[in-house]
Amino acid sequence: MEGRGRMLPLLALHAVAEYYRLPWKPPVTAGLIAANTLVYLKPAFLRHLLPSIEEVWFNPHLILKNKDARRFFLSPFYHINESHLVYNMISLLWKGIQLETSMGSLEFASMVAALLTMSQGITMLLAKTLVVFLDYPKPFYSEYAVGFSGVLFAMKVVLNSQSADYAHVHGLVVPSRYAAWAELILIQMFAPGVSFLGHLGGILAGMLYLKLKGEYSGSGSGSGSGSDPLVRMLRGLVGIASWPLRAARGLFQPRRMPRVSGRGTVGRETRDGLSGIWRCHACTFDNSGWLSECEMCGTRRGGSMDEIGIQEMRMRRIQRFG
Repeated sequence: MEGRGRMLPLLALHAVAEYYRLPWKPPVTAGLIAANTLVYLKPAFLRHLLPSIEEVWFNPHLILKNKDARRFFLSPFYHINESHLVYNMISLLWKGIQLETSMGSLEFASMVAALLTMSQGITMLLAKTLVVFLDYPKPFYSEYAVGFSGVLFAMKVVLNSQSADYAHVHGLVVPSRYAAWAELILIQMFAPGVSFLGHLGGILAGMLYLKLKGEYSGSGSGSGSGSDPLVRMLRGLVGIASWPLRAARGLFQPRRMPRVSGRGTVGRETRDGLSGIWRCHACTFDNSGWLSECEMCGTRRGGSMDEIGIQEMRMRRIQRFG
């Protein structure tokens, strides 16, 4: 294809520069960018494993008629051309770094999977609704779409849900919580060939995710517990699998003087919320506002310092910094 490969080096350079300046490198965001890029490039070792784009176009009629899960789940990872890929990946880089850093990798991965599934499902529901109630069959039968933009619109809703700031959307200044709606309208005005239902489905998926997350957090025990069962299960499995490594490190790693490191923040006011953080009183680690227990040492959020002894608190801090 003429011109292919000219924008991808710029994407790679931009991603490397962004990750280089970060003290903690969000792995899930990097993995998603790499996966989308590899699917587009189709290197020789993947060429026989990946279906062609004609086999994964998102079309509600074909998905329901053939029960085609491949179209449902794989179409977001395919892109029409290089500019389509680069635009989406730069957007994913910016949103993913902020969300994964504030939420943690397990929570972020769970959220992306949920948003992808919900945005695809809502888009199908919207297309079917147009056929049944408005006798408008084109989106259901005749429109074909690919790309990660539906998930990105959902991520934008989640990212801006608790922001009181203003955002620049293609030259316009709008409240951050309405940025996704403004971008939906502007993109449709200047690029009418894009999937309006796909983007709208992403926005509605983000709103539904926040609604479900809020209901789960409100019904959970403890102080503002926001960690869903999937994330708790995954974190438990990771903890069990990594226990031998932690034990070996404790036996053989020499003791060092404590030093400040990691993802924590120093000298900044923290707040609870979707993108907020709270500081553990035992090990001083800054945790996502979604968590009810410290990700570093397991101390319960909001607990009293009297619940643990001074020696235990000292050992937890040494375990984090040393």
